[in-house]
Amino acid sequence: MMIMPSSSSANHDKQHVLVKKINYTTQEIEIHYQIGCPPGQIFYLNLSSSPFGFEDFNYTLFSCPSSVPYISTGTSYDCLTKLSPCLGNINNQTNYYALLGGYCSISRMPLVSCTKVLDYTSVPDLFTIKQANILKLLWFIPDCRRCEDLGKGCRFKDEFYSTQKNHTETQCYVLKGPKRPRATLRILGICALSVVALVTGIVISYVYSSTKTEKESQLRIERFLDDYRALKPSRYSYADIKRMTNKFKDKLGQGAQGTVFKGKLSSELLVAVKILSNSNEKAGEDFINEVGTMGRIHHVNVVRLVGFCADGFIRALVYDFLPNGSLQNFISSSAAAADHMSRHDNSNFLGWDKLQDIALGIAKGIEYLHQGCDQQILHFDIKPHNVLLYQNFTPKVCDFGLAKLCSNSKDQSAISMTTARARSLL
Repeated sequence: MMIMPSSSSANHDKQHVLVKKINYTTQEIEIHYQIGCPPGQIFYLNLSSSPFGFEDFNYTLFSCPSSVPYISTGTSYDCLTKLSPCLGNINNQTNYYALLGGYCSISRMPLVSCTKVLDYTSVPDLFTIKQANILKLLWFIPDCRRCEDLGKGCRFKDEFYSTQKNHTETQCYVLKGPKRPRATLRILGICALSVVALVTGIVISYVYSSTKTEKESQLRIERFLDDYRALKPSRYSYADIKRMTNKFKDKLGQGAQGTVFKGKLSSELLVAVKILSNSNEKAGEDFINEVGTMGRIHHVNVVRLVGFCADGFIRALVYDFLPNGSLQNFISSSAAAADHMSRHDNSNFLGWDKLQDIALGIAKGIEYLHQGCDQQILHFDIKPHNVLLYQNFTPKVCDFGLAKLCSNSKDQSAISMTTARARSLL
């Protein structure tokens, strides 16, 4: 059952009808009037606040005496005489005819004895209702997929509900979120500003601290180099370093203190260029130690510092190029090679005689550092990686980043072993 809304009062407030069929494909619902006068009830049907509609027609209602012959283009509704006193009389001597507007003209009908009662616009098909007591209602579900894809709401473009389904237009609108209290918004704003200010302060402090430390390190280096001008190693610019390494094309190796590239000063002089890393706080101090110690050294068993670069934050050291690399490449497998010489051919094994010569050469280099220099030098980092081999496998001690200059005073006869962290090769 279904209750239809009505615009009348008294007996027509509620219209009870039977739902016979619902078609969700065509969006139609078919209702059946069981009692009463369906055409009369239709005149009082009010769907303004209902989701349903119908295909509307315009009708003109005439009141004719019973003596008037049947009108072929109209339909008689005897039940209309019982609707109210204004539409009939108690003697039931009046017939009512509903004429479909637009299909016939009143002037062409034999209505001499009839009286026009009312014009009805936008009402359902009374002829179908007269024949079967059936009324078809329509409803429309708008296509909101486009709006939903955009994350918006969907509604009819006009407030007027059109029964023509294909002509009803929809529109999208922005969904409004729940309003927050002003106090909450104010607190959120203050918190956001506080976080931004805190993060900004941390970033500024970090940048300032890093820049200050780097500038202080650079200032110490410049002061040291000003006092070092009289010594032999040459100072190169960063452009010179790029030119001699052919834009860092040939990489020889990489360690904790930096990366080594092969370079060329002239057609006959090859060099190894070490670009120092700035990843630790003592990078500037290591640079000063390296240049300060190696610039004083001239010995066959100590690698020669050809020059250096201190161009802004870029620091590099330029050495003689030793083609055989470090001793580590030859000593790591020497023991195993010696045990298996009869079964295996190990080309990296130098032989015990050559290793003895290398050990003696390293000892001479260390002796020179301790006793032969104008100022005693402690290397503090002797290991196979820091011993390079020349063409004839002459050993040369290198990497003086941890080296210390000591006084040659005769009173100083002992050095703390916690300070002297040298890892002896011999």
